[in-house]
Amino acid sequence: MTEVLFILTTVFVAYVVYAVVTDQNNTIKTLEKETGHSQEAEKTTVAAVATTAATAVAVTEKPKPAAKKAAAPAKKSTPAKAAEPAAVEGPRKPGLRNPETGEVATSYSNYRFAKRWVKDALVAEGLVDKVYKTTELDDAVETRIKAAMAKLEAMDKYKV
Repeated sequence: MTEVLFILTTVFVAYVVYAVVTDQNNTIKTLEKETGHSQEAEKTTVAAVATTAATAVAVTEKPKPAAKKAAAPAKKSTPAKAAEPAAVEGPRKPGLRNPETGEVATSYSNYRFAKRWVKDALVAEGLVDKVYKTTELDDAVETRIKAAMAKLEAMDKYKV
């Protein structure tokens, strides 16, 4: 039975690939008919533009002293641009990174479903007395755990 299912799945996947490829080919052909030119015409146009650009570059290479003067002010603005990406990195992704393995845990808001190493880290840092079992959790313990999780997130050792 599994062999039949595998064969039917393979045939279906082959049909889908065939339909997508033929649809793309038909779309390209209709676009060529509508615009009146083919890819070969585009290649010759690109080649003509490339030769024109090469001659333009050759013409603009003569005034080199002016280019050096223009390059000096550009160096002053470069450090300002380098500082901008650092400001963009300000909002960090939420999560805790395991310093031993490098694993990142993003869903740790619920203590019951938190990874084991997150619970162990809370105990190792002294933020919680022990690793609590699910039956030991009550409102008072959960509020202490949430406060401890916030402190753990603030530690540089566990930041992503």
